[in-house]
Amino acid sequence: MPWKEATAMSLRWEIVQRASEEDANKSRLAREFKVSRKTVYKWLSRFRQRGRPGLRDLSQRPHASPTRTPAAMEEKVLALRDEHGWGGRKVSRRLRDLGVLDVPPASTITEILRRHGRLDPDEGAKHRAWQRFEAEAPNDLWQMDFKGHFPLASGARCHPLTVLDDHSRFCIGLRACADERRTTVQEQLTGLFRRYGLPERLLVDNGPPWGTAMEASERVSRFEAWLIRSGVTVVHAGAYHPQTLGKDERFHRTLLHELIRNQIFHDLEHAQQSFDPWREVYNTQRPHDSLGLAIPASRYRESPRTYPETPPPVEYLPEDVIRRVDDKGRISFRNRYFRVGKALHGHPVALRQTETDGELDVYFCHQRVAQIHLRHSSLKP
Repeated sequence: MPWKEATAMSLRWEIVQRASEEDANKSRLAREFKVSRKTVYKWLSRFRQRGRPGLRDLSQRPHASPTRTPAAMEEKVLALRDEHGWGGRKVSRRLRDLGVLDVPPASTITEILRRHGRLDPDEGAKHRAWQRFEAEAPNDLWQMDFKGHFPLASGARCHPLTVLDDHSRFCIGLRACADERRTTVQEQLTGLFRRYGLPERLLVDNGPPWGTAMEASERVSRFEAWLIRSGVTVVHAGAYHPQTLGKDERFHRTLLHELIRNQIFHDLEHAQQSFDPWREVYNTQRPHDSLGLAIPASRYRESPRTYPETPPPVEYLPEDVIRRVDDKGRISFRNRYFRVGKALHGHPVALRQTETDGELDVYFCHQRVAQIHLRHSSLKP
């Protein structure tokens, strides 16, 4: 009987039967079935020990798996994943930060998550890292924007205001707001300035309430004027380039994935009660990929620049030409009017000569807000 015309079990059974006969010639039997004499003796021995079940193929799995992750460790991994939604690298780092011994490598933890159905195989392909820049020190630059609003069970809507330190990724503020008005943002920022001090610069988007949704002739918004007067330089993201606020945008995605989409909030107070502990975890527990899996709190320190409850007097250089903004948002220079914005009404601004003849920079406090072109009798932002 050719070997390929029968199942392995039937051939082994026939070998064992014939090898068990009295005066069976094991060598001739091996040649007939085209196997080694060692194989004949192996099947005969296993048959005598276990009967016919002994002729089945044995499992290739080792009797012991010394490198297999212990069940208790897998439980810790899955618990962190279920609580925070983190991937293998963050879970591995967090376990080490907690003092857990013999933490598996991140790749092993990723396989544990995949084996237990915690990872979507198509999700990783969707994420691509931004081309990043980074401020040199904490409070050199903060990023601020609203996360897209979402409905509350009460019927109102929540507008999460987020403020992120560019250098450390530390979440300065996560506030559940009822709207996106200037007064609301100013109130929230005042509280953050009192708590953490002033940043050197604040990066915001274009459009309300940040300052570019007014008429083209208005160069400075009331919100910008308040920030500048407080000692903060305002920086706007490039038009049609939301990636300028990439760190804050990435923070919004994390906020949505780990918190907002996982529960229903009754009202603004309930939302803030959920935002606060999540922000604490984000700052002090959650490892951050772009920080080499360090936590944001390890790289952040409060600003030494305190918030001025009463702004100091506006001072300019001795060589500056000083003009006061009238109630129509204009300044007068060489018998002509130039508009700088109603938000600066009553404030003094400084005119400084540039390297180009006939052009003067217009400064409000420390920040240039416009440029006068004497030949065109106009302002350039």
